[in-house]
Amino acid sequence: MGRVSPLPPPGPLRTLAYATLVNTVGAGLWLAGGALYLTRDVGLSATSVGAGLTVAGLVGLSASVPLGALADRWDPRTLRAVLQVGQAVAALAYLLVGSFPAFLAVAVPEALLAAGNLAVRAALVAAVGGPDGRVHAFATLRAVANLGITLGTALAGIALAVDTHRAYQVLVVGNAASYLLSAALLLRLPPQPVAAAREAGAAHGSAGPRGPADAGRAAASGATDGPLTTTGTRRGPLRDGRFLAVSGVSAVLSTHVTVLVLVVPLWTVDRAGAPPPVVSAVLLANTVLTVLLAVRLSRGADRAAPAARKLRRAGLVLAAATPSYAATAALPVLPAIVLLLVATAVWTVGDLWHSAAGAGPRLRPGPVRRDRRLPGRGRPARRAGPGARPGPAHAAGARRRSGRLAGARRDLRRRRAGRPGAGRPCDREPAGAGDPARRCAGVSRV
Repeated sequence: MGRVSPLPPPGPLRTLAYATLVNTVGAGLWLAGGALYLTRDVGLSATSVGAGLTVAGLVGLSASVPLGALADRWDPRTLRAVLQVGQAVAALAYLLVGSFPAFLAVAVPEALLAAGNLAVRAALVAAVGGPDGRVHAFATLRAVANLGITLGTALAGIALAVDTHRAYQVLVVGNAASYLLSAALLLRLPPQPVAAAREAGAAHGSAGPRGPADAGRAAASGATDGPLTTTGTRRGPLRDGRFLAVSGVSAVLSTHVTVLVLVVPLWTVDRAGAPPPVVSAVLLANTVLTVLLAVRLSRGADRAAPAARKLRRAGLVLAAATPSYAATAALPVLPAIVLLLVATAVWTVGDLWHSAAGAGPRLRPGPVRRDRRLPGRGRPARRAGPGARPGPAHAAGARRRSGRLAGARRDLRRRRAGRPGAGRPCDREPAGAGDPARRCAGVSRV
């Protein structure tokens, strides 16, 4: 009988899975109840909450790359534990918020810590998974994270049903406690040496980095290539009008992320007139549908043309879901709840198509001009926060892979023309020339 538990067998990955589970339970608590706590209990307006989170998110963009680079030099296990302790302090500070300036003073450092934590998390998962197991590690932790958010959202429904000052305080404390417990579990992992972390990141970069720290580690591995003759150079994508157009459309569509985590909770209670526990039901529906449909809806998005079609469909579906949410304000409570759930199902499909449309081309190497694939990266890896956005360090991994691609095509042209020097480097170099490991590594220099 096969395993049915999402938790991996005993070992470092299971410890990391426990830490992820606890952390995402807290994330579910805050996703479902954070906006309502700030408006119904603290007394901020919805406009103030939205403006504060916008400012915090923009500032948080600056933390991913430096903290991802720091993970290349420090033990990512210890660094992430320290960041989560900082996030626990920031989460508890929400209990002291009573005005918009105080809210901004808490939201900005919290966003910086969250953004950096996501970058360091990528380095830690890559190091724990190892060269041959990192894909499995990321997939396992993604399933565990979905489970944790589901549990946290359900628990938040209890606080929202009580709808008192003390209940919201318990919700905030629960979120902070999840960071501390997760940090304690992380410290049970064995230390990740810097050399091993860099080696893991370099191998991970060849498979497509999932975060700034991974791509940065690929650059730090010392495997650099010569000048590129493709559009995979640093300035190539900026001269590609089609790439800029698709990136611009995807960036505009990315603003839909705030709909479910901020707009819908406030709209559900203030405009649709539904009781606060309905917010938990809406988020639970989104999580369950994401688990069931994510893989199916992402198929066929590994090339530019299918990805562009998915992006177009995502825009149309999201455009259909948004007025459906708005229509709930004119309906009685029960029909409004039904329409909220239907709109969430439609919104989830559009969100998954948008994620798939960006993820496929983003993880492919930069192409030559006559190759019709999208150059560079697409959308952020996940909607978890500002730290999920790719930083400049991603260019290192793209440059390395596109250099190998150009070298392979050069060798293919030489073989077709019958010219010498074709084949793998270890086939065309004399015996004893250079390091055998480097000679047969298949690294082509242009």
